[in-house]
Amino acid sequence: MGDAVEFNPFHPEYRRNPYPFYHHLRVADPVHWSDLAGRWVLTRHADCVAVLRDTMRFSADPYKWEAFEEFVQTQGGADSPLLRMQTSWMLMKDPPDHTRLRTIVTKAFTPRVAEGMRPRIQAIVDGLLDRVQAAGKMDVIADFAYPLPTVVICEMLGVPVEEQEQFKVWTRDLARSLDPIITPEIIEAANQATVAFYEYFRRLIAKRRQNLQNDLLGGLIAAEEQGDRLSEEELVATAILLLGAGHETTMNLIGNGTLALLRHPDELARLKADPSLLPSAVEEFLRYDGSVQMTARTALVDVEIGGKVIRKGTQAIILLGAANRDPEVFPEPDRLDITRKDNKHIVFSYGIHHCLGAPLARVEAQVAFATLLRRMPTLRLATEELEWRDTVTLRGLRALPVAFE
Repeated sequence: MGDAVEFNPFHPEYRRNPYPFYHHLRVADPVHWSDLAGRWVLTRHADCVAVLRDTMRFSADPYKWEAFEEFVQTQGGADSPLLRMQTSWMLMKDPPDHTRLRTIVTKAFTPRVAEGMRPRIQAIVDGLLDRVQAAGKMDVIADFAYPLPTVVICEMLGVPVEEQEQFKVWTRDLARSLDPIITPEIIEAANQATVAFYEYFRRLIAKRRQNLQNDLLGGLIAAEEQGDRLSEEELVATAILLLGAGHETTMNLIGNGTLALLRHPDELARLKADPSLLPSAVEEFLRYDGSVQMTARTALVDVEIGGKVIRKGTQAIILLGAANRDPEVFPEPDRLDITRKDNKHIVFSYGIHHCLGAPLARVEAQVAFATLLRRMPTLRLATEELEWRDTVTLRGLRALPVAFE
């Protein structure tokens, strides 16, 4: 890694294990200006939480960033399909638009609704494991972690589940565009994926207008038809966001969590012996190797943090993954501890932009891990040669081969 203090997600070791890099930054320069990213980079838990909760002085709206016009040109210009879609997402809105968009869908993702879905999630999990049980091996990502949340969110939206394979490529290309430093090739692929998604959802929505159903997409269409709650652009963008976010993060949670368990046999044995630890285990998987590693905010005024001034109009990258390993908040932060108490991780972000789907992700993960360990108690890694996906904002494995009796 060397002694240089820099945020460099292109370092060969970064994708495999970013946490030593985070630690180095947190100790040496916790409020770090990155020439490479053209942004500030925050690594301490207290600083990250302070920025995320401060909606008066920090904005999620990329239009407030002073370098946004320059950024737009790298994205293919103001008419870029990707840019139009992303700036319609609630993730990149401030109140009152954020409040309006979030309110439309929030009822579908309450803890009570998520708990009510537990039997259906259990049935999906059992069906997926039935397919691989006799083989004695599987790829946790392709056979389990990807299809589980994909089927769940497709059913919630009212999207045909059998079409999930075509979403896989589109969402992968969109995920790569979320990184703080991206190439023209990534932008081009993401623009093509955006166009394909828009065409798909516009066709589906046109059909559904003729026969509104009581599902998430039906609710979005009804809100759009009321005229003052949702534009057509926001309707399609929100459907794409829910579909993508509804499976990407949970897929990585299950994959990263399974790998963490298999590499910590003492914790694996503890969880097998006491399944009541599942809720705290899932929280620890989220903290230890989170699906979402970073987000960004733009300063609306000059703000001093850690002796540095983040000028109005400049952007800060909030390294959620670094905050979740901060020793000031988490004793022995690099140790997996499925009994960890008072786990104040911020992998789901913090404040008004706290992840809408967090309750559902938790239920999906709890059911997935409980069933996996019960049905495949001899689960083990089939290889140590693992490859991580080439994204840094979203962290996950390309594949996770395992074997079992």
